[in-house]
Parts: sequence; structure tokens; C-alpha cells
Amino acid sequence: MNGDTSYAPRLVRSLHEGMIVLLDRNFAVQALVESITRTGAHVLVRVKEHRRPPVLERFPDGSYLSRLGAVPVRVIDREITVSTSQGRRTGAYRLVTTLTGSHAHPAGELIRPYHERWEVETSYLEIKSTILGGRVLRARTPADVAQEVFATLITYQALRLAMADATTARPGTDPDRASFSIALNTARDLLIQAAGVISTTVDLVGTIGRRVLAGLMPDRRIRTRPRVVTRAISRYNARGIVDRTGYEGTVSIDVLTTRTP
Repeated sequence: MNGDTSYAPRLVRSLHEGMIVLLDRNFAVQALVESITRTGAHVLVRVKEHRRPPVLERFPDGSYLSRLGAVPVRVIDREITVSTSQGRRTGAYRLVTTLTGSHAHPAGELIRPYHERWEVETSYLEIKSTILGGRVLRARTPADVAQEVFATLITYQALRLAMADATTARPGTDPDRASFSIALNTARDLLIQAAGVISTTVDLVGTIGRRVLAGLMPDRRIRTRPRVVTRAISRYNARGIVDRTGYEGTVSIDVLTTRTP
């Protein structure tokens, strides 16, 4: 059975210069990193704790120059502490990036986007539960299934672009606060009413964007527990504790400058 790591190389052809690819530690594979860098894109990946990259040069921000195969990389060791009313949780992580310039890309600026990487999972929820309403695909033939999947993904991407244009138009607005449900329901209303289909002016925000900005969500809650394996249709319990309670909390991230691999 093929897994995520076997499918990932197929996406390399879609990468280009100016992109940065965030990868989980299972994707810290030398061949994959090398193929990504050949496209001109950069990599920010977590590596497992037992990996001990050589220290070639230390930088003032606490990171250090190393190599991953033939690729020059920069290693950032950091410690994340999450504090809530239920206590504190601390963990140490090691990041590797092909952005080797410590002045142009300080370690502190690279830590935050990786820490928010898990939020990509909300896109899967929006496709399965919000757009499809939890139903299975209606198509009955392989060709029709492919067509329905592509149509769903195109719809999702178009709505995401509208949400991104809206939050960009209001400086300082975190894109995470844009509501996908509002964007989807507004688009449905416009299609049903056939309103605003043709316009003589360019409006990047548009009706969808204005409704999204009028109904911004509060800041997204932080993840306080490690990932667990859930089995929604299994008679066996999930492996780990599943706590779906939302907690107010604070996150502190420190770059470890004295840690020696």
C-alpha cells in the first residue's frame, strides 16, 4: 500500500522558485529534499531527534550550518512551551531548512510558520464536512469520480483565493480568522440568485470577501496535545487521549543555542 511519502515526489513538478515547502519529520528524506531544491523552492522540515547533523558553522541566532546529503542546510533547535489552565507542556524540536541565511531569515521567523503547519488539516475538514456535507461522492464510474474530485478541489481553491484576497485587503488580518463556511454559503447564495455574475469593475474583495471580513472568527486555538490515531468506525479505542476541549493558553518558543547534536 502506498503512503504519503511515496505520493509526495509526484507534487515536486508543481513547485517553483519563491516557494517554501513545510514538511513533517517523516518526509525528511534526502532524495525528496534534493528534488525539491532543484526546482528552486526551499524546504523547512522537522527531523527526528536521533538524527545528528554535523555542525559546520554557528550563527548568532543560535542556528548552525550543516548538510543533508549534498544540500547545504541550516539547523534550528528550539523548545516550545504551551501553558494553559490545565498545566504546561514542553517539547524540543529540530528543524532543518535550505534557507541558510541567518540575517535574511532569522530562526525566530522560521519557527512560527512550521508551528502552524498542522492547520492544513482544517482544509481536509472543509472539503469533507463543509463542501460535501459528510456525504460520499455521487459519481458511479471512475471517470465521473475523477471529474467530481477535481470539481470539488477547484471549488475549494477558488474560495480560498477569495478569502486570501479579502484578508490581504485588510492589513494585519490573520488569514486564519477567515471563515470558510461564510465564503461557501455566500458563493452558494450568489449562484442561486445569479447575482453579481457579470461586473464591469475589478473588485478583488467582492461580495464573498466583504462577508468574510464582516464575520471574522477569533484567533485559532492552539494545539496542546500530540497527534493521536482516531478510529471513528472502529470498536477499539483511539490510541492516545482525545481531548477536544478548547483552552485559552500561551505559547513560548525559544531557540536552543547550547544544544550540541
